[in-house]
Amino acid sequence: MALLFGDEEFQQAWSELDAPQLDGGWEFFTETGDVKIYRLYNKCHVRQDTGLYEYKVFGSLASCAPDLCADVYMDLNYRKQWDSYVKELHEKDYAGQKAIYWEVKYPLPLSNRDYVYVRERRDLDVGGRKICVVLAKSWSVPLCPEKKGVIRVEDYKQSLALESDGSGSTKVFMNYFDNPGGMIPTWLVNWAAKTGVPAFLTDMKKACSNYSSYCKNNK
Repeated sequence: MALLFGDEEFQQAWSELDAPQLDGGWEFFTETGDVKIYRLYNKCHVRQDTGLYEYKVFGSLASCAPDLCADVYMDLNYRKQWDSYVKELHEKDYAGQKAIYWEVKYPLPLSNRDYVYVRERRDLDVGGRKICVVLAKSWSVPLCPEKKGVIRVEDYKQSLALESDGSGSTKVFMNYFDNPGGMIPTWLVNWAAKTGVPAFLTDMKKACSNYSSYCKNNK
């Protein structure tokens, strides 16, 4: 099995919990409740008709422990219960490499998107601090061909760092980029960035509160 992520990538993710790295063109985008989102114009991938950006998200999940948040985030079967945008989601072994297939529902008349990606979670001890970090990125898997009518997202990355704030809640840092391909209206791109991430964190908080019941009922 190939080495998917390096130690420095995990360090880069958790270090943003202490000191957000916003130099080099990052701009404030929006704030909703406890969530602040910054974006960076992606010059390497940008298309004039969509305006693709990379995003950094700083926020918190109230009354949720970091290890619980990480467990919920990693549980693919459970996510199918609480994430209404999931069309299909599963992990499979492809010639010795585990990868995740994820199809996301898009509003009509747009085509659904799907992803094939790898991920890794590490529970780190950083000078006595417990920090959960999950890294993910798109992965080329010839054994998982594209579906008719679904657009494959070939450029995707995400990092997530979680740490207790000392009062029963979790500090969250997320960095992500994907190129959804096709012709997507600018209003939809902006809507997804401004409302999609805060809504996802809200849904995830609710999912955390219900996780123990889910586990008991699915032993």
